[in-house]
Amino acid sequence: MRIATVNVNGVRAALRKGMTEWLDVSGTDVVALQELRAPDDVVHAALSDGWHVVHQACENKGRAGVAIMSRTPLSAAVVGAEVLGDGAIPATHTGRWVEATVESPSGPVRVVSVYVHSGEAGTPKMDDKYAFLDMMSARLAQLRAEHPRVVVMGDINIAHTNNDIKNWKGNLKAAGFLPEERAYLDRWVEAGWVDVHRSVVGEQPGPYTWWSQRGQAFDNDAGWRIDYHLASPALAASAVAATVHRAAAWDQRWSDHAPLVVDYAL
Repeated sequence: MRIATVNVNGVRAALRKGMTEWLDVSGTDVVALQELRAPDDVVHAALSDGWHVVHQACENKGRAGVAIMSRTPLSAAVVGAEVLGDGAIPATHTGRWVEATVESPSGPVRVVSVYVHSGEAGTPKMDDKYAFLDMMSARLAQLRAEHPRVVVMGDINIAHTNNDIKNWKGNLKAAGFLPEERAYLDRWVEAGWVDVHRSVVGEQPGPYTWWSQRGQAFDNDAGWRIDYHLASPALAASAVAATVHRAAAWDQRWSDHAPLVVDYAL
């Protein structure tokens, strides 16, 4: 089963630039999408041909948005951040979490698409990010208890180690590489979650999944690895390949992120 995640940086623009063509040739069975930035009716109209889709738009128009696409039916869908916490959920936390179950040849797999806030050091945006990460941590524990095979995928907006960011020395005080943020990934890995991409490719610089649109970041491969498959051990053990579908050239990109694709022998 081939499962992918990608931040599309606006689904309407991505579709115009080549996302459809990638879907047609990627061989993917399940795709987690983030930052669609479109209302529900637009997403379903654009993506439902040949796919089963669950989606949640952000309450703040033109922001965030997450979805799961599957070639086979999705069941037990949970749409929205309410699953992450009690009480009212701020609009800034909507369009960031959706989960559902997909059937594999060897049984059910729980699949999550998540889009964590980018944050901005020393501002309320960072408070939002930490609040979301706290709620996410609690849900991760629940998922491990409820589902033997589960994968949480998406744009986590955190580079875990020096190997996950080209210019790590210049970003030690930047959102996305703060020690307090990286500590969340430390705790998740300690709790048993497997960073599948890293476990397959080993410890090395990259491969990165996001490059700034400014300057020559893409051409120089000055990127960040901020997109993840975090899997339960039972599912991670079946991973046989992990690949970043990096465009051949800057002008062939349909997002500022590249799809992270993992093959699971299920």
